Order: sequence, then C-alpha cells, then structure tokens
Amino acid sequence: MSKVLVIGCGGVASVAIHKCCQVSEVFTELCIASRTKSKCDKLAAELAPKTATRITTAQVDADDVQQVIDLIRACKPDLVMNIALPYQDLTIMDACLACGVNYMDTANYEPENTDDPAWRAVYEKRCREAGFSAYFDYSWQWAYRKKFEAAGLTALLGCGFDPGVTQAYCAHAKKHEFDTIDTIDILDCNGGDHGYAFATNFNPEVNLREVSAPGSYWENGHWVEIPPMSIKREYNFDQVGHKDMYLLHHEEIESLALNIPEARRIRFFMTFGQSYLDHMRCLENVGMLSTSPVDFEGQQIVPIKFLKALLPDPASLGSRTKGKTNIGCIFTGKKSGQDKTYYIYNVCDHQECYREVGSQAISYTTGVPAMCGALMLLTGKWNKLGVCTVEEFDPDPFLAALDQYGLPRRESRTPALVD
Repeated sequence: MSKVLVIGCGGVASVAIHKCCQVSEVFTELCIASRTKSKCDKLAAELAPKTATRITTAQVDADDVQQVIDLIRACKPDLVMNIALPYQDLTIMDACLACGVNYMDTANYEPENTDDPAWRAVYEKRCREAGFSAYFDYSWQWAYRKKFEAAGLTALLGCGFDPGVTQAYCAHAKKHEFDTIDTIDILDCNGGDHGYAFATNFNPEVNLREVSAPGSYWENGHWVEIPPMSIKREYNFDQVGHKDMYLLHHEEIESLALNIPEARRIRFFMTFGQSYLDHMRCLENVGMLSTSPVDFEGQQIVPIKFLKALLPDPASLGSRTKGKTNIGCIFTGKKSGQDKTYYIYNVCDHQECYREVGSQAISYTTGVPAMCGALMLLTGKWNKLGVCTVEEFDPDPFLAALDQYGLPRRESRTPALVD
C-alpha cells in the first residue's frame, strides 16, 4: 500500500496515472498536481469510477521549490513521480531531499534559458570536460548523488523508454546474453502518421532542441561529436518497414558508457521523415527555435515558446495517429568465446494505445515504464540508494512488469546490423 505524488498532467503523465490506477493494490493513493489544477481534476473524475485507487488533486508551480516542499509535506507520499518538464527536475529533487522522500523522473535535466550567464559558465566547463556539447546530460543530477545517499533516499533518473527501457534492455543483454558487449545501437522508430504537415509527438520545446543539437556517440573511450543530423542510416523495422534514421546525442549513452565500460561503441538513432526535417530546418533558419527572448511590439517573447503555442498539442494527437513504433537495442559481443548479435525491442500500436488510455504510442511508451519503475521502487525490488539510472538495477522484474502492463519485449538473435 503506497501513496504517490505525481507532478505533471500532460500526455505522458496521463498514461502513467492511468497505468498506476490499474495496479491499485500498490498505488492505493495518488495525488495529481500540476500548474493547471483543472486538468488534474478532469483526469481524476474520468478515472475515479474505474479504479480502487483514491485520487486527489493539487495545484503547484514546480519551478518553485517551496511550493513543491509544501505540497509534499501536505501529501506525505512514499514517492514523487516527476512527469513534468525536464526544466523542473532540480527543483523537485531539492524538495524531495528537504522532505525525505524518494524521487523519479522520465527525462534528465536541461535548462529552460540557455542564455543565462551563470548556466552558460557551468555548461561550457562541462563541455570541455565531457567532450560533447548537448544542452541535456546527467551531470546536473549526478551532482546530487552524495546528498541522496546520505539521506537514505533513491532518485531514479530517466525511467521512460529511451532513456529507461533501453537501459534495462542493455542490463538484460549484459546479464543474460553476453559475456562481453562490444557495440550497442539504440534505434527509435516512430512509424505513426498524425496527418498534420508538422507536429511533434512530445513537448515541442524539448523535442526540437534535442533534434537540432549536435549529434554525438561513444567510441573507444571518448565522445565523437558531429554536426546535427549528419549521419544517416536506413533500417527495415519489424512491422513498420524501411525508415531513414539519424544519429543523435542521447543521455543514456552517457550512463551506459559508465556502467558497461567494455562497450567499444554506443550510438543512438531516431527516425525522421523528410517533411519533418524540412520544416525543422526552415524554422531553425528563421530563428524560431531560439530560447533567447526577442522584443516584439514592446513585449519579450521567446520564439520557441511562441512556436509551441502554434503547434498542435502532442496530447491531442492520439485520436488521429495511426501506425506503430519500434524501439530497441542491437548488440554485438561475445558469449562463451563466440561472436554473437542480439536485438531486443518493442512494437507499440498508436491506435491500440488510444483505445486503452486515450493517448498515442509516444506518450504510452514513456508513461508505462514510469509506472513500472515506480512499481519497482514501491515494492522494494529496486532499492539502491543515491542517484541511479535504470541499468544499475536488476532488469528482470522491470521487464516482466513491462511485458505484463503493455510493452512486451521481442527478440532476434540474427538481426540486421547498422553499419
């Protein structure tokens, strides 16, 4: 029996909350909190007749540490699930430390304003030390390790699909399939079609900044950085077909390089259609992806925030999105002295997700692992103290939960490799 505070009520949070309510014997009480309480109230009213979980709601500005502290003290949860924006990770972690409660999120910290001088100084120092220049990485949250350990608390980072499930796939491969892993390729394919000329499947600010950043990968003990979208491959994805995919920087590469040190190379690829890329490049060229405020008719406007207001809300895409996602990891390495290849992945259908929880598969594939990660912490199956990523825990109970609650794994021991 557990009480959980969920901060956030967007597309991913909605899925996670739906799934928590399917496991009411563990999630006996949920408090849903967001800046817009009416969204929480609407979701609570929708779920109340369908679950034994007791649901309450609250309003909170997650940018304000004291507000989050006050909410946690009023709610008294066993766990805080941060499914808000990655900009708010640090404030919520600070509040959890102040209140002595465990923490988890689905995406690592990144700053909202990348032009802030204090942040830029730290960022540029980290770039020199780390060898890559993405705005998002684990260093900000890893800095909390000793604080969480000393407090006897766990902070579980990035428990979505990628990051999250992809790291559990890596831990599974290391535990069950290989003696040593040589290469890891993470492949994220969205074969869905929402019918719009241009839209993003999750928060536009986060999505567009991620895609337009320089790419990077881990090879032979160091980072290799490349211009954005400059490495392209084609892959034939099970149940989706041939798709163009591009090498991106992604945060789980950083933790995997640390926790699977024998891996010679770790890369991340994501599929994009030509229309999406053309729109993104045009928007970038005219400055619409900028996070720096501009003066417009006497008002300060951040271009990417204005763009976000113009684009379709990702939470509204579920009813019109058709097709499937395919996300997984391809490994090469050795087992019992023999060369081996192995592919573990999930295929998720957009329309099936919408029928179950009213969401498209992008939110579903992030929200279900968030619930399963919370389930691991609340039932004591994962109990390491400090600030941790998914591959640091036993993958077996987590993958079993994913199989049970909507994201079953598929496997191939003779996959096509990415050159």
